[in-house]
Amino acid sequence: MMSNKTIAIILGGGRGTRLHPLTRHRSKPAVPIAGKYRLVDIPISNCLNSGIRKIFVLTQFNSASLNRHIKNTYNFDLFSHGFVDILAAEQTPKSSNWFQGTADAVRQSIHHMANHEYEHVLVLSGDQLYQMDYNKLIENHKKAKANLTVATIPVNAADAPGFGIMKTGGNGEINSFVEKPATEELSKWTSETTDEMKEKGRVYLASMGIYVFNKEDLIRLFEDNPDATDFGKEIIPKAIDGGAKVISYPYSGYWTDIGTIGSFFDANLALTDTVPDFNLYDNERQIYTRARLLPASKLTGTSTDHVLIAEGCIIEASRIERSIVGIRSRIGRGTTIEHSIVMGNDYFATEAELTSQSNEKPLMGIGQRCFISRAIIDKNARIGNDVRIVGGTHLDDGKYDKHHVVDGIVIIQKGTVIPDGYSI
Repeated sequence: MMSNKTIAIILGGGRGTRLHPLTRHRSKPAVPIAGKYRLVDIPISNCLNSGIRKIFVLTQFNSASLNRHIKNTYNFDLFSHGFVDILAAEQTPKSSNWFQGTADAVRQSIHHMANHEYEHVLVLSGDQLYQMDYNKLIENHKKAKANLTVATIPVNAADAPGFGIMKTGGNGEINSFVEKPATEELSKWTSETTDEMKEKGRVYLASMGIYVFNKEDLIRLFEDNPDATDFGKEIIPKAIDGGAKVISYPYSGYWTDIGTIGSFFDANLALTDTVPDFNLYDNERQIYTRARLLPASKLTGTSTDHVLIAEGCIIEASRIERSIVGIRSRIGRGTTIEHSIVMGNDYFATEAELTSQSNEKPLMGIGQRCFISRAIIDKNARIGNDVRIVGGTHLDDGKYDKHHVVDGIVIIQKGTVIPDGYSI
């Protein structure tokens, strides 16, 4: 099987500043999504569903929670050669620097793969939401006898300036590449797409940050370009200019880049649609994550509409609408939550805490008679009774005493205590 000859490298990203404050205490791939998963579960699940079981995750910032998640989740049997390993940036005799970019991260880590037999390197991003059969991608790469394949997705003129844009010939070979083109330059960068895509104005081929290299070609590109630090800005253009056969693998399914708070928020809430574009309920292509063995969630007197509720929750809220409710969430009576993400808790409140008459600080979770709209409540937050949190364009972005506002979305950081009666 061709996937046995493939090593997957998942790039954990840099500081994740655009996802701050969710990345203040965790790396970007460790950010929770859809109530019970983490971002890194998406590319790893795509690999496992494609039969790829040699997987490295590269990271360098706040990697403790990511390490813990990988260790507790992806354990293969003793008789397989599969693994999911974390490779953190390290000082070596050849380099004393942290990862300087996507290509530099792979260059500094590739010596760890010397003990494995492989023909192809599949480079993936750790912060995207999509489902793809990588076997089809690799098969297409081999059939075309390509040196490098770039997975691309058609985008419209409004989105194109945010991506690396490819221009292809009739055979799917990439002739030129530009990183984040100016709007006035776009007319030069149209490519042939399907009639369905053309009708939507999606005639620009954007790089998805998913690459397939032949092992020897990747090593040669690194040797020939020792100062190149980024795949998109340097390695791909240099490969094209050097005469390598670089082809596009067009993908037309659901795909979204979760690089900002706004995109993270929208991608999560889109999962509450009656028939979401991203299918969590696929029998063949399931999403893997840590098996926590939690009890079923319990709802009492709660009206719900388009809500995703993870396991282990105890909910007595009045109404929850178009929201994600994460594992072990506790939500009190009379509370309303709409258009929000509640990430849940890492552990249950003890019986002693629940029965205590002390009012030193609220219980972990959300109290009674609260109203929460357009907010992200990170894990282990303690929100008291009669708290009002209403996000929207009327709020100025910034860091405040007990919360952040990004794109009008109120973010309550992990472990924050919000006292009774507090209003945002």
